Amino acid sequence: MQGDRQIHEAIERNVKAVSLRPAVGRGTARTKAVLRAGLDCTVTEGPYELKVGMTEKYGGTSSGPNPGVLGRGALASCLAIGYGMWAARLGVSFEALEVEVQADYDVRGELGVADDVRPGYLEVRYIVTVASSASDDDVLRVLDTADRCSSYRDIYSNGLPLRREVRLNAGTV
Repeated sequence: MQGDRQIHEAIERNVKAVSLRPAVGRGTARTKAVLRAGLDCTVTEGPYELKVGMTEKYGGTSSGPNPGVLGRGALASCLAIGYGMWAARLGVSFEALEVEVQADYDVRGELGVADDVRPGYLEVRYIVTVASSASDDDVLRVLDTADRCSSYRDIYSNGLPLRREVRLNAGTV
């Protein structure tokens, strides 16, 4: 793909920096979502702002994609970008790449009408379609390496600590 050399060089600079000083690669990301009327949210992080909402079927206004779209999109784009980064890093050329995420759900859990149904996805699958003149072994090496190092694949496939902090009567948001 175009820009592979630039990607390779940037990643190698980052690898060198965090190898020499691991603390350089640590931090905390902060994203805020503010609920608005009609089940709409404004999500912000740094200079970025997204509109998120629920469909009319749930009483919302459909002002933006729902959280599920963004979650699946985060997984799909993280995988796709990771494949591109590792392809550039390992010197394997991709002419095209697509990641489709499929998530099975049962809304009874989310709506609290069936205690035996989890509120989250029942199963998540992703389909990777690659066009490449490289050997199948080289392509699979890229995909396997990228999967092993993918942050969102890790989040989806492994439990991680999650805790809630509540600030009551904190004034207006």
